[in-house]
Amino acid sequence: MNLYPEAINSKLPNTGLSIFAVMSAMANKYSAINLSQGFPDFKSCPKLIELVHNYMKKGFNQYAPMPGLMSLREAISEKTEYLYNAVYNPDTEITVTAGAKQGIYTAISAFVKEDDEVIVFEPAYDSYVPTIKLNGGTPICVHLKMPDYKVDWNEVRKLLNRRTKMIIINTPHNPTGTILKEDDMKELERITKNTGIIILSDEVYEHIIFDNHNHQSVCRYPALAERSLVLSSFGKTFHNTGWKIGYCVAPSNLMKEFRKVHQFIVFCVNSPIQYALADYIKDKSNYENLGEFYQKKRDYFLKLVEGSRFKKTPSLGTYFQSLDYSKISEEDEMPFAEKLIKEHGIGSVPISSFYNKPINNKILRFCFAKSDETLEKAAEILCKI
Repeated sequence: MNLYPEAINSKLPNTGLSIFAVMSAMANKYSAINLSQGFPDFKSCPKLIELVHNYMKKGFNQYAPMPGLMSLREAISEKTEYLYNAVYNPDTEITVTAGAKQGIYTAISAFVKEDDEVIVFEPAYDSYVPTIKLNGGTPICVHLKMPDYKVDWNEVRKLLNRRTKMIIINTPHNPTGTILKEDDMKELERITKNTGIIILSDEVYEHIIFDNHNHQSVCRYPALAERSLVLSSFGKTFHNTGWKIGYCVAPSNLMKEFRKVHQFIVFCVNSPIQYALADYIKDKSNYENLGEFYQKKRDYFLKLVEGSRFKKTPSLGTYFQSLDYSKISEEDEMPFAEKLIKEHGIGSVPISSFYNKPINNKILRFCFAKSDETLEKAAEILCKI
């Protein structure tokens, strides 16, 4: 029974299901190879699984502290200092989250109010704009410049005003696989100097970066770090996206506000997994070799599709590869992606779905965080199209 349907006024009237849910459901329906949603189809490390199991058996199954287990926060602090020469106090500047997406929602909710403006670079991960709108803010969407998805900082500078509350950056970038470089970070530092603008830096693929590039975390830049909340993901790093665990680092004045919201969204995060991760990340080899691991998969996937009609520009990070189908079809991206699932048995995600307004560059995103067998089957299909 629908009671008073006319009284329902949606806060997100133009928002439907996430594109990831849509394309994965379609891939499942048609028994297609699912290279759409970003998850590995191979197993997580047995050592990590055993650590979680052991802590469960030992009885560490009740609530963790609201900001996260102290031993894990200490390990995160050590890891961040080792990687980026940035020191964060585990007591006041690190919070463990139920995945990076929860951290993104929490960070935006903690600071963005009605009529605040938030600069978002498109194509953009799909949770940014809806979360801004839910909090009464206005997303100001800036297109990354084709063909290599670069930021036009002069354009960004012209958009800054007294209402600009936040700038969201994402590197390595989902969905395009591009990265921000040192010059980008220095320019971001310059345009935000002497402002109250907050930076939300989505760095969930920080360890998945290729071709001898270094990840340019805002943590490396003190003048940026003092105004930034940085989101990371254990799920992306350790091949267990279903565990939904990540963390946020930020200076204490920002983290204080972050935690005010965090405590009312999830309060705390899975206890035995936190204990296990605290042990696991002490061994640097568990994350330092990840870029090499995924670069081999990227290179193998690109080699396999060399004979296809898709145009390829190698991804510089993440576990996603964009393929341009302009030599194959004039169709818009969503209909073409649907056709690939229904008629050819392979799932992807149209890059157009990561824009706030319709756009058609004839580019699809494919996830290569898959076994060699899966990649070989997928490439065989792509080469026949």
